[in-house]
Amino acid sequence: MRVRSRLAGWAFLVPLVAYLAVCYAYPLFTNVDLSIRGYTVRSFVSGGAPLVGFANYATVFGDPTFRTALLNTVLFTVISLFFQYTIGLAAALFFARGFRLSATLRALFLVPWLLPLIVSASTWAWLLNSESGLVNAALKVVGLGPVNWLTSPEWSLVSVTIANIWIGIPFNLVVLYSGLQNISRDVYEASALDGASGWQTFWHVTFPLLRPVSAITLLLGLVYTLKVFDVIWIMTKGGPSGSSTTLATWSYELGFGNMLPRFGPSAAVGNVLILIAVVAGLLYIRVQRRQELS
Repeated sequence: MRVRSRLAGWAFLVPLVAYLAVCYAYPLFTNVDLSIRGYTVRSFVSGGAPLVGFANYATVFGDPTFRTALLNTVLFTVISLFFQYTIGLAAALFFARGFRLSATLRALFLVPWLLPLIVSASTWAWLLNSESGLVNAALKVVGLGPVNWLTSPEWSLVSVTIANIWIGIPFNLVVLYSGLQNISRDVYEASALDGASGWQTFWHVTFPLLRPVSAITLLLGLVYTLKVFDVIWIMTKGGPSGSSTTLATWSYELGFGNMLPRFGPSAAVGNVLILIAVVAGLLYIRVQRRQELS
């Protein structure tokens, strides 16, 4: 019976291991192999690309576009996470109060999250169109001049960041709202008996008790935002003049965006993104262990 139980356990693990191997391990290995070889279109099809070591990484790090893409990625990610979390938390606190039509409004808040990214990005591209967009039309009504949201180097990154914030708010709302529901009402009653104000209750009770949920929310948001490609590519294609280029869009552009694909540097940029995400995950695990020990 013990042997059968073990065999049954391994049988249940086989599909999961196969899925991880095919969908994660193999693509990751292939990407690493691409980044350390000098692939051309011919060698990519027929094989036999020479081993070049870290030459592709040196090419990427030495390219002026890398600094621009890295800075844009940091700004895009940090600003998106800050506003997604802040607005999502405010909305979660609002809905946690409980009122009529609360469930209906929460469902409506999920619409940006449920829409395909191509639909969301296309909608924002239409709204921010310089000539026929509704945003510039609204600015004209209040007496302000039009803004070249998608074609100006000063505004292109702002535009794609606004769109990404709008898309990510529902996820933060759902997760943080669930976290709020798990906080005992007794804690709030004790806080009220102690004479704490609403702000004091939030800062000293709600926010600390939400830290585990907040940490995983920010981590998942970080991993997702780092690899955002669809929104930026549909709205600006990383332009103009690379003003909204991130590491994700640059990696695609190197590999597939021109007539002479550079598979090695493209894979190297992708691996840099993976490394950033892994570092963030390790930091999260370390913070969680410290909280469990404290």
